[in-house]
Amino acid sequence: MKTINFPYLAMALGLFLMALVIRGSELDSQGQTALPLLTLLIANECAFFLVIAGSYIGLKQLKSINFNVRLKPLYSITTLVCILLTIQFTLLGLKLWPL
Repeated sequence: MKTINFPYLAMALGLFLMALVIRGSELDSQGQTALPLLTLLIANECAFFLVIAGSYIGLKQLKSINFNVRLKPLYSITTLVCILLTIQFTLLGLKLWPL
């Protein structure tokens, strides 16, 4: 696999893991989550590192074409989604972490 295609993979897996973490963190009638807290935190952290790598590679590639998003519009959108997922996983990780 070429490194240039990594943001596509990162976005797809990031969206899947986001759905998993959100669905797994819902509380049932007894006040327990569907997945154990440690599982949720590990999935969140792995997804965070996955999408931050996708964001970095995407931004690096966009920088090489001087951020001309008209040349690669789908790639630009994918990189933007990876950046937004990075922010969302950060906020979700802080929300999940027991203080």
